[in-house]
Amino acid sequence: MKLRNIAIIAHVDHGKTTLVDKLLAQSGSFRENQRQEERAMDSNDLEKERGITILAKATSVEWKGVRVNIVDTPGHADFGGEVERILNMVDGAVILVDASEGPMPQTKFVLGKALKVGLKPIVAINKIDRPDERHEEVLNEIFDLFANLDATDEQLDFPVLYGSGRGGWMATTPDGSREDGLEPLFDLILKHVPEPDTAGKDEPFKMIGTILEANPFLGRLITGRIQSGSIKPNQAVKVLHGDGTILETGRISKILAFRGLERTPLEYAEAGDIVAIAGLQKGTVADTFCDPAVSEPLVAQPIDPPTVTMSFIVNDSPLAGTEGDKVTSRVIRDRLFKEAEGNVALKIEESEDKDSFYVSGRGELQLAVLIETMRREGFEIGVSRPRVVMQKDEATGETLEPIEEVVIDVDEEHSGVVVQKMSERKAEMIELRPSGGGRQRLVFHAPTRGLIGYQSELLTDTRGTAIMNRLFHSYQPYKGQLAGRNNGVLISSEDGESVAYAMFNLEDRGPMVIDPGVKVYQGMIIGIHTRDNDLEVNVLKGKKLTNMRASGKDEAVKLTPPIRMTLDRALSWIQDDELVEVTPKTIRLRKLYLDSNERKRFEKSRKVA
Repeated sequence: MKLRNIAIIAHVDHGKTTLVDKLLAQSGSFRENQRQEERAMDSNDLEKERGITILAKATSVEWKGVRVNIVDTPGHADFGGEVERILNMVDGAVILVDASEGPMPQTKFVLGKALKVGLKPIVAINKIDRPDERHEEVLNEIFDLFANLDATDEQLDFPVLYGSGRGGWMATTPDGSREDGLEPLFDLILKHVPEPDTAGKDEPFKMIGTILEANPFLGRLITGRIQSGSIKPNQAVKVLHGDGTILETGRISKILAFRGLERTPLEYAEAGDIVAIAGLQKGTVADTFCDPAVSEPLVAQPIDPPTVTMSFIVNDSPLAGTEGDKVTSRVIRDRLFKEAEGNVALKIEESEDKDSFYVSGRGELQLAVLIETMRREGFEIGVSRPRVVMQKDEATGETLEPIEEVVIDVDEEHSGVVVQKMSERKAEMIELRPSGGGRQRLVFHAPTRGLIGYQSELLTDTRGTAIMNRLFHSYQPYKGQLAGRNNGVLISSEDGESVAYAMFNLEDRGPMVIDPGVKVYQGMIIGIHTRDNDLEVNVLKGKKLTNMRASGKDEAVKLTPPIRMTLDRALSWIQDDELVEVTPKTIRLRKLYLDSNERKRFEKSRKVA
């Protein structure tokens, strides 16, 4: 059967996964009576909740006798490690762009990677039915973007479709017929995307690992595209590392291919096919799986370096082990190294005392997703504030820090406060222009460390109307000190359960971050101080019982609702001497040193340093 391999790439929320759903439905991949979930490709719970794609996934459909392998890719820069590798598996790409928002930073990121590997993309302007659509301007912006990314003349001559992924139609003109559904897109893929190169069919088998996953029945599954040769089950293969060293030799126990959303075992696969193979224990992403006769590994795409790092610490609070069942350093270590096997954008290092681990990644979101996943699996961990990964300029010895390109779309009335807050974070404005409908688009180059925790502040400043997108830009000389958090914290001085009466009497000291009746311990953060220093308070003090109780003048205590600390908000809010304690049921804030004398000693040593 003839083949086509394509990736669907776009910015966050421009409709990739929804479009794949409709492609599956219209190609007959579902039975007529089959119950179909919305965004079927986002199978992971966190993907469904956050409405984003985190892991790249493959599927395939048949159209007019041709099998089209489709890879749905993440749109967040934090998961860009997935995108870069996927582009080496495909021969074409459909670039989805929102008809109102136009090309965004992530569109630029994935498009740049796609053009670099020589793909000739198809442009699909999606959500054409939006009332604020501006397809002509968006098409010009896309053309300018292609030109800025040094596209060849052939790549600049891209075909364009207009339509609605949710509505399940595409047409060659904005007001074209909706009757044909997605047929124009299918036909364009068959016409525009080249067939996979099968010239190496008779050469020895070679495949580069692209996606790694653990299967409870088959063990480790490696998905990739066969570059040359063919494979059958039980065939002997070896795994070569990037430097040519042999990692392991073994036999392929099973070959699986995607047919719709199902995986089907194959007895034979050849050059051009995208398949998953089982049976190997050590081979991972970016390794070459090949015939024993092969000695040269295939070249893997280099992965952008991690820019943010966090400490994952064994939970040592007085409440450790009361809510989760995975609390030891050995279990945490195994889980982190297993994660790093499949996620090449993550880097894990052990500390000298073996009780903490440094986890580095592309951004806060990527690390927050990992923490949330581990929490749901029953882990208890303490995590530190995200810190940026600095580099040294070898020539000058100067310290370099990661700089990101930040695009903020905001209502005109709020643009002043955004510019002010970004300049406080050492950001440099690159561009300011109207983006239609009384909104402005602001583009900055800002240090990554200045952006940690800014998302929630931005939404507060703009009444929830601003949209911020970030993308790693480059390493540049250190921009100097940034202002820290203005407020100190209220710290519990005792172990026990918080009492409403005590919390009511502390309200003038600052807002709380806990409810009454929750377990607290010495050194745990229970509120935000109105001043800039930390204050130890007792939240266990109940009302003294006297004969005045009988007078009937007592009224129920009315507390101000506490500030809810989500995981993302807590990570960005804490300081360097604080931790977030994450358990399957609770997120608590605490000081690194629970004992007040230890905290004083730590403060003194910091001032001396």
